[in-house]
Amino acid sequence: MSRSTKPHEIVERALELSTADGCVVIADEESSANLRWAGNALTTNGVTRGRTLTVIATVDGKEGTASGVVSRSAVTADDLEPLVRAAEAAARGAGPAEDAQPLITGTPASPDFTDAPAETTSAVFADFAPALGEAFARARAGGRELYGFAHHELVSTYVGTSTGLRLRHDQPNGTLELNAKSPDRRRSAWAGRGTRDFKDVDPTVLDAELAVRLGWAERKIDLPAGRYETLLPPTAVADLLIYQMWSASARDAVEGRTVFSKPGGGTRLGERLTELPLTLRSDPHAPGLESAPFVIAHSSGDDVSAFDNGLPVPVTEWIREGELARLSTTRHTAGLTGLPVSPGFGNLILDGGGEKSLDEMVADTERGLLLTCLWYIREVDPATLLLTGLTRDGVYLVENGQVVGEVNNFRFNESPVDLLSRAAEAGRTERTLPREWSDWFTRAAMPPVRIPDFNMSSVSKGV
Repeated sequence: MSRSTKPHEIVERALELSTADGCVVIADEESSANLRWAGNALTTNGVTRGRTLTVIATVDGKEGTASGVVSRSAVTADDLEPLVRAAEAAARGAGPAEDAQPLITGTPASPDFTDAPAETTSAVFADFAPALGEAFARARAGGRELYGFAHHELVSTYVGTSTGLRLRHDQPNGTLELNAKSPDRRRSAWAGRGTRDFKDVDPTVLDAELAVRLGWAERKIDLPAGRYETLLPPTAVADLLIYQMWSASARDAVEGRTVFSKPGGGTRLGERLTELPLTLRSDPHAPGLESAPFVIAHSSGDDVSAFDNGLPVPVTEWIREGELARLSTTRHTAGLTGLPVSPGFGNLILDGGGEKSLDEMVADTERGLLLTCLWYIREVDPATLLLTGLTRDGVYLVENGQVVGEVNNFRFNESPVDLLSRAAEAGRTERTLPREWSDWFTRAAMPPVRIPDFNMSSVSKGV
């Protein structure tokens, strides 16, 4: 199809071509803009466009309903019918789908379904770019070098089904990552932000924050492995809890395979996970963190079902006032487990009512560690959700409310569920960028959290 063909027209034509018992068509119109810099100077910038079409065909049989999925980019008018036929052939050649459910019906059509897709351009950086130039100048004058990138994408998704759904969602997503280094490269500090439009991020503010951290790093202190009182910044809390949510499948818990399984059978729903009044929730309409208010599933997986496309996504409290309240389900796994339907999450918000900033929590620390971020997080034991990973770009020693120097990096071994049970304090919730998972998940708001005995299992020589 030419780019002049509107996505909703492609969806309608694919549905017209379908001869399957059921059909879901998803058109994704994608655009992105980016800036990259190194050594206090821009290196590259660019804008991209793309279109992807996914056809999900369902075929009813004596033993059940089968599904077939075909997804292709740059689909032309000549490609459309072969794509639909390929999805139907895949369905007819497949066995019954375990997650088969009737396709969703009855949802009102999106009022902008027939409108042209939204697009991002380099204009998204109109205010940001001059501020970035100012940050370069300040960094140069202060004897530090800035590296990093700003990326903005906008995806307009159109979902149409043979049962009459006509839904659309526009998802803007922006990330800013800024790394400051000393000229000899021996000191490094990182800061990141998530944004919808780059109007609420100021690189000069981040540069000032990084300048302070590079100053802290002028004094080096070697510490051994061990358990330390540790202040986890919001980005680290987000990375840990995102992994926890990825492991919060109701079906896996019922089958005894996860940290949320109850010994002897059942789940830990209703169990208190932390003494702090923490609530972990997802809200597709949360200001600044808006996400799709309905399920968009290009295929089926462990915790998502292509048959659920268009299913409304409500506000969901996963942990309520410290108690485990929900585990994720599709319609299929909700039926298997007897638990409520709880579609996956497009954002994640942790709130405990705390008012302190991270700086204020540092001021209240007699002796402990302050982290910048975590990376290379990997699962060690699904039964306890034990994770391992590394600290990066700055671990600082706090004594009597003051940062006194930078210590070596560590490898850690911790379970986020266990960390919640030991958390002593949570500060003020703020929007944050999960550094480890920013390629997949960016919409998070978390507080800083104090852990009295974070397990730094070994010393790491990495940066």
